[in-house]
This record gives sequence, C-alpha cells and structure tokens, in this order.
Amino acid sequence: MRIEDRFENAISPAWDVAEIGTGRVAPSTEGLRLTVNPTERQYSNAQISDYYVREGGKLRFDFRWRPPLRRTVTAWVKVGGGQPIGTAGFGFWNHPFSPDIKRLPRLPQAIWFFFGSPPNNMQLAYGVPGHGWKAATIDATRALYLAPFALPAVLLMRIPRLYKRLWQPIQRRLNIGEAALDVGLLASRHTYRIDWQVNRAIFTIDDNVVLETPFAPRGALGFVAWVDNQYAIVTPQGNFGFGVIKVEQEQTMVLEQVVIDG
Repeated sequence: MRIEDRFENAISPAWDVAEIGTGRVAPSTEGLRLTVNPTERQYSNAQISDYYVREGGKLRFDFRWRPPLRRTVTAWVKVGGGQPIGTAGFGFWNHPFSPDIKRLPRLPQAIWFFFGSPPNNMQLAYGVPGHGWKAATIDATRALYLAPFALPAVLLMRIPRLYKRLWQPIQRRLNIGEAALDVGLLASRHTYRIDWQVNRAIFTIDDNVVLETPFAPRGALGFVAWVDNQYAIVTPQGNFGFGVIKVEQEQTMVLEQVVIDG
C-alpha cells in the first residue's frame, strides 16, 4: 500500500480532517497548513489522520499500518516568535484514549516524531527530558504482565537511587526508545523519515540517522499529524496530569509532503 500526498491546493479524501476550537486545516501553495489560532484556555487542535471510518452515521477505527514500512514527511513549524505551545508531531499511533468513539482505553502504541512544550512532561525514556522535540517509540501492550507490580514500582521509583535500577528494565519491556532532538529544527524545512521494521526502527532527518532502536510497536496503527494546545504529565514516579495552555499567537505546522510505503 502506498500513500503520497503533496497537498497541491487540495486535501485528499484519504485524510480525515479535525478542526477543534481555533484549529484550522487548509491547503496552500507551500503545503497543508495545520494551524492553532490564539485562544485563552479552549482546547484547540488541527489534525489529519487516516484511521476513521464512517459507517451508518457512526465512527469506528481502521488502523491499517504494520511493519515493514517507510514513512517520509517534509515539514516545518511557523510561530510568530519562540517555540510552539502544546504538542505537535507526525507518525503512527493507536489512539489509546478516544472520547469520540465509545471503547475501552487501550495501552499506548506509537512510533513518531513528537513535540511537547512545558509543562508537558512525558518522561518515558531514562535520561531523555519529558518535553521537547523527540523521535520516539512505545508499545505498552507487550508488558501486560507488569500491571500487578505497577503501584509498588511507582512508589519505589520515587527514591532517586532506585529510579534508574527499576525503570530501565521496565522501559525495555514497554519498548520505549527515544532520542531528544534540537528544538530549533522545527523552525525550518526538513525531511523526517521513519523506517518501521518488525524488530527495529530507524529515524532520520535529512538522511541523517537520529535514532536507531530495537524497540518498535507491532501495529496495527494509524497515521496522524497534528498541532494542539494541550499538555500531558506522565512520569515513572506516578505524576499524572492533563490540561490546555493559553496560545497567544498563531502557530502553524506546514506539511509539504507525506509519503507512506507499506
């Protein structure tokens, strides 16, 4: 299966478009613009994805992508000054929490380039900050047997000298692989590629490898690209939180092209 879209003044029917709050999705001569406009505390999201199916007036998920495949995105982010607010990125996930479709929450699976601004703190890989621009993988479905030990492990990891010793083997079981990237990359045009294989993943930016890891989700997952103004706090020490951030100036991700070969 192959999808190739250069967004030449049109939005392909292959994409489901989400515009929530001040979020807007619009084709332009430079590419598809995903924009969040200024807002006080209203959740806003501009997003395209390929996993929604409408049948009889109802929505369901159809996650089609499995390894091996290659996904290439050329993109950049425009902000009036400074860094984006909230989260943004592109890649594949399993939409684990779904307010728009009634189903039980799923354990997260993802392989993507992900940005989160403070107070976002998803500190999943030891030694990698919980915010910033990252290449990342996770497949928590491979560690269901760890669930009974979650509470005591969380409590013990609040002791600094035990954190590294306990978390690193758990991180491997959760197939978490991450690399922190220069946030400055977001402001200029770059080509981001993921080679998603059965037993490893390779992330490159402009043909330079930024992360090669044996940790890769099994699938099936769906493609998503988005910009929003939310944050999430999830740490091994049991800190959890969610919310939205005030956006004072327009912020836009421009997608020049998306190519998926699988």
